[in-house]
Amino acid sequence: MLLKNDGLLPLKKDELKTIAVIGPNANSRAALIGNYHGTSSRYITIAEGLQDALGDDVRVLFSEGSHLWKDRTENLSKYPNDLISEALTVAELSDVVVLAVGLDETLEGEQGDTGNSDASGDKVNLLLPQSQRVLMDAVLALGKPTVIVSVAGSAIDLGEPAEKANAILHVWYPGARGGKAVAELLLGKVSPSGKLPLTFYHNDQLNLMPAFTDYSMKGRTYRYFEHEPMFPFGFGLTYGDVSVKAAEVKQKDCGCCVITAEVTNNGSVDTQDVVQVYCQNEGSENATLNPRLVAFKRIDCPAGQTVTVKLHVNEQQLKVVNEAGERVMEGSPVFYIGMGQPDAVTEKLSGHKSVVCKL
Repeated sequence: MLLKNDGLLPLKKDELKTIAVIGPNANSRAALIGNYHGTSSRYITIAEGLQDALGDDVRVLFSEGSHLWKDRTENLSKYPNDLISEALTVAELSDVVVLAVGLDETLEGEQGDTGNSDASGDKVNLLLPQSQRVLMDAVLALGKPTVIVSVAGSAIDLGEPAEKANAILHVWYPGARGGKAVAELLLGKVSPSGKLPLTFYHNDQLNLMPAFTDYSMKGRTYRYFEHEPMFPFGFGLTYGDVSVKAAEVKQKDCGCCVITAEVTNNGSVDTQDVVQVYCQNEGSENATLNPRLVAFKRIDCPAGQTVTVKLHVNEQQLKVVNEAGERVMEGSPVFYIGMGQPDAVTEKLSGHKSVVCKL
């Protein structure tokens, strides 16, 4: 998912002479495959993917930069952060920096995962290990154009580096040959178009939520969260400029609704994107705090063109759940049609508002 981009991406190959690929996940096979995997006939790391894609035309410099979680990469090193100087040298010599950070199966998994370094699988918090935070701060302090490639199977709070970086691409665990896919995204061979399937909270917001053993939904998930997250559920940018310009909703005799939306790509890049429909039952005391996702559809959006898309919402999705656990029709359904949630954070990050329709 492309979570931030000030125009640095996609990288233009013909404008590059040297690119730095830095970080403990830049040339790591373990960071590609997560903790459910077989054995591939070939692995392509992020560094290798960029080397293959750029060939002899662009010089690719690599530095591990830091250990994944230890304070030094060499146990015999007298000082911590033993590769910082190398990383800074590589960055200084480059036009653009790709900072590949994140986790792997040694740092996250399922609860009770004895292959995990903590034998638990559960992360202590949403922050990256201290060694990586030191690396990010040092590299970003140089002021070089920098894209952070976050490799992890869960939500990450990048902290201040998220504000300083020019672009952020969260690639999850992209698979054995994921480095090839990452290179294609960075170089614009394809446009990112994924949407977050969960909320990326700020780390300090975890204290606002109920205990893990408390099944109350108060303050939990996008439907009940009362604050501004780092990146909201359903969010994701593209290299295009896609937005819903107009929409209408019609209810059929069966009780279901058909929403017709006009979607325009005002950008110069062809892309796919995901139209999302959220619903709120105004006037119902049983409605979720925030509008809930009731329909979505992936579409092709050619540059400079408008496409028409139809989305269906069945009758059950128009109902709310009362205290007895029954689905009932209450209040007046209001629909928000856009490329993400109808909230201030999504609007600020994407620059577009949702279109509102009522029955």
